Amino acid sequence: MFYKYPFENKKILIVDDEPDVLETLEDLLSFCEIAKASNFEDAKKLLETRDFDITILGIMGVNGYELLRIAIERKVIPVMLTAHALSPENTIKSFKEGAVYYFPKDVMSRIAMFLYQILEEKEGTVKLLVARLIDKINPWGGPGIKPDFEDQSR
Repeated sequence: MFYKYPFENKKILIVDDEPDVLETLEDLLSFCEIAKASNFEDAKKLLETRDFDITILGIMGVNGYELLRIAIERKVIPVMLTAHALSPENTIKSFKEGAVYYFPKDVMSRIAMFLYQILEEKEGTVKLLVARLIDKINPWGGPGIKPDFEDQSR
């Protein structure tokens, strides 16, 4: 069972210098609003002019550390996309720059579940437990039951 609710209305920026990675991640996250950039300039402009919930940053080839800094300033959850294990120096630099989440390219097919876990951590377990229940009741989405977490009158 895949839980659609936490991704509803989520805006994700995907940055990588490999077109096939951009296309694959866009397909895997098609239930979100996706923006893509393959170079530093386009990614920087998108980060500075649009609001995103999550950004998936390829570290190499697109000046990922500078984009990481901008994402953190804009309060966007940064996920660092890596093709291989980072060197100890790059790992330390990433953590010092504020990176918390890493996702290896060789398991891209699991990106939705990985992002779900990040959202669960960030948005709180109770909301997502309700979302799971709603998905079980209404597994195909569409009109139906949706929680209104902002309604404090109840």
